[in-house]
Amino acid sequence: MKPLRAILGTASASDKIIALSEGDDPRVVEGAVRAVKEDVARIILIGDGAKISALLDAHEGFDPTRIDILDPAHSSITTELAEALFNRRKHKGMTLEEAGQQITNRLTFAAMLVHQGIADGTLGGAVETTSDTVRAALQIIGTAPGTTMVSSFFLMLFCQDHHEVKGARIFADCGLVVDPNAEEMAEIARASAASYSALTGNTARVAMLSFSTSGSAEHPKVSKVVEATRIAREKDPNLLIDGELQFDAAFVPEVAAQKATDSPLKGEANVFVFPSLNAGNLGYKIAQRIGGVEAIGPVLQGLAKPANDLSRGCTAEDILHMIAVTAVQAQHGENGI
Repeated sequence: MKPLRAILGTASASDKIIALSEGDDPRVVEGAVRAVKEDVARIILIGDGAKISALLDAHEGFDPTRIDILDPAHSSITTELAEALFNRRKHKGMTLEEAGQQITNRLTFAAMLVHQGIADGTLGGAVETTSDTVRAALQIIGTAPGTTMVSSFFLMLFCQDHHEVKGARIFADCGLVVDPNAEEMAEIARASAASYSALTGNTARVAMLSFSTSGSAEHPKVSKVVEATRIAREKDPNLLIDGELQFDAAFVPEVAAQKATDSPLKGEANVFVFPSLNAGNLGYKIAQRIGGVEAIGPVLQGLAKPANDLSRGCTAEDILHMIAVTAVQAQHGENGI
C-alpha cells in the first residue's frame, strides 16, 4: 500500500517521540516494538514497569532498552509533572494535592509528557474510552492557536484489487462532532484538507456531502452544507472545495459529469466531509466492512500537539499505523491537524 508506506517513511524521517499511555497492554507493546524495529518513532511506554518489562522480554531478539518505560506511580519526573499540571489547571480550581493524585492517571501523565515537550505526541484508547482519551487531550494539551474545535477523521486506504480508485482518502468527521453547524462543518473541512496534505503530500480536493447534489433537493440540512461550503471558501479562497454533493457525484467522474457538471472536483474528491457523525460513522464502517477499505483512525485534528485515540478493538498493526500518523502530525506541527 503505497500511501501507507509513504506515511511510515515520513514518520521514520521525523524521529519523533510518541508516548503510549496503555503500555502494559500486549497489543500496545507489540505495536511499540514494531514501530521501533521499523524506525517509525521513538517510544515511551507508560504503566507498571514490571508488567511492561515482562511483555517486552517476550519479544525474542528485541533489545528492551530501545524503549523507555515510565511508571506514573514511581517515575522520577512524576512530581515535576504534577507541579506543571497544577500550574496548567489551577485556574479551574485544581489544587496541588489534586494534581498529585491526577498525574498518576496514565492518560493525564501521557498528555503532560506532550505538554512539557518530553514527548512529541501521545496515543491511547486501546483500553480507555474515547471520551476519557479526548478529555485528557483537551484539558492538558488544548487546541491549536486559531482553532476553536477539535474534530476527527479516518484515513481510508483504497488498495484492494477490486478498487478501481486507489490511494488514500479522508472521511470526516466520523468519530467526534455529533451534529456540526455550518461554521463547524466548514472548520472540519479546512482542518481535514490540511491533514490530507500533511499526510499524503497531495493537494486536498474537498467534497461537502449531502443527500442532494447541486440543488437537487431542498431541505434545511442541505442548506447547512451549502452554507458550510461558502464559509470554507470565504476563509480559504485557495481551498479546492465543492458542495453540496452526493457521494457518488464526489467520487465517480462519470456520475459527476451527469449530476455535477460545474463541479471543480469532477468526481475526484479525496476529502469527504459528512454532514453529521451519524452519516460519517456509518459511511466509514460500510466502506471498511463491505468495501474492504482499510480505515486508520480516528485521528484527532485541531489540538496544539498531537494526541490520538485508538479503537478498543485495535490490533498491534493498527497501533503501528497510528504511531506513524501521530509522528507525521508532530513533524508538521499543529496548524489544525
